[in-house]
Amino acid sequence: MAIGSKNLDAVSLRDRSDDELVEELKKAKESLFNLRFQGATGQLESHGRLKAVRRDIARIYTVMRERELGIVTVVAAPAEPKKADKAEAKAEPKKTAAKKAAAKADDVQADEADAPKKAAPRKRTAKKAAAEDGAE
Repeated sequence: MAIGSKNLDAVSLRDRSDDELVEELKKAKESLFNLRFQGATGQLESHGRLKAVRRDIARIYTVMRERELGIVTVVAAPAEPKKADKAEAKAEPKKTAAKKAAAKADDVQADEADAPKKAAPRKRTAKKAAAEDGAE
């Protein structure tokens, strides 16, 4: 069983927006402060709650960092395409195999033109050849 709040598991946190995560982080930090204060004054009843809140904070930070690094993207609700978008998609002609091949060939030629040319291999001089043959 995971330690922490039931509504703050990693899956539910990933479904939330960035603003909601920041708000949840503020709530969790405030809760941690209150729990520490209760512990210092001897009023804390459940010491396990401290550990749970610290783990909640760590989960929130982890999800925020994943989004920052692009590991996990923010899942937006899928919007239905408008009728005008559907009509435009149908109106666009599909590329044929010949057009795709021609476009690919153009890309390859452009890449070859941009690539630096390799230097020709150096010639072996008679002096070096004699030295190498004598060394063997």
